[in-house]
Amino acid sequence: MALGGLLAALLVHGARAQEAPAFPARPVTMVVGFAPGGPADVIARLIAPALGADLGQPVVVENAGGAGGSMGQGRVAAARADGHTILFGSLAQATIPTLLPNLAFDPLALEAIGMVNEVPMAVIARRDLPAANLAELAALIRREGMRLNLGNAGVGSTSHLCSLLLLSTVGTPVTLVPYRGNALVMNDLMAGNLDMGCDQTTNNAEHIRAGTVRAYAITTPARAAALPDVPTTGEAGLPAMRMSGWNMLFAPAGTPRPVVARLNRALLSALRDANVQQRMMELGSLPARDERTAPAAAQAFWRAEIARWKPLLAASAAGVN
Repeated sequence: MALGGLLAALLVHGARAQEAPAFPARPVTMVVGFAPGGPADVIARLIAPALGADLGQPVVVENAGGAGGSMGQGRVAAARADGHTILFGSLAQATIPTLLPNLAFDPLALEAIGMVNEVPMAVIARRDLPAANLAELAALIRREGMRLNLGNAGVGSTSHLCSLLLLSTVGTPVTLVPYRGNALVMNDLMAGNLDMGCDQTTNNAEHIRAGTVRAYAITTPARAAALPDVPTTGEAGLPAMRMSGWNMLFAPAGTPRPVVARLNRALLSALRDANVQQRMMELGSLPARDERTAPAAAQAFWRAEIARWKPLLAASAAGVN
């Protein structure tokens, strides 16, 4: 009887092993829904080696840009839910459900793995814009209105949301100019072909320090360590203008919990890496440290962000800035 019981247990264990193969069994593809060189891509490529070191398999970054980040999200949503294809998500994942309600996939069909980082936004402009501080910029916007232009990386992007928040706070519309990526916005700002922008510090901190663009304020409650001389919007007179960009890892819906947990452990290991922390701080980014690094809290935060931005996006679609 004892031998029979042992054999039965071995058979059950073998069957379960077949049902739940070891993870990861091959390299993991991390999809970024934006072009190479943008803020999300920079952070994704920063953490990929650290993730791979913990997982024991390479983590390969692949860009699938287009349609405000939905191309990349759609690719991950359609992938096999085994953890080998994940999404390096951003605030765009909180705008897609509102902006693109008729997608071929369910934009809510993602499993949060954990928060990676938060990024202050900086209100910036061409160097010779005739406004010395944020209060003067607000006055210029109210005076010039649609004669001014404000660039962003595309509808639904983090920079687009920051633009909408700025104009909503000031109470005056300007001409919004969508580009096909943050790098193009920065190029036109530095060349003086664009008046204003509102972008993540991972994309503009080095340009601000070099003086090739003018910075007016940071959109977080505290100043950014990478830009200690740039005041917050609260200090500069627009306390209602507060937001952060963020990045989060997602897996396809239905990914087994042990696989999500394993990916989360790799993420936590990457966030403890001294090189990752140092480089993030140099870029003006803040490594995630609170409960949102856990899957459940990250999922709840993502859903709350969808609800937060929906009214502003709806007003913009109706022609109200």
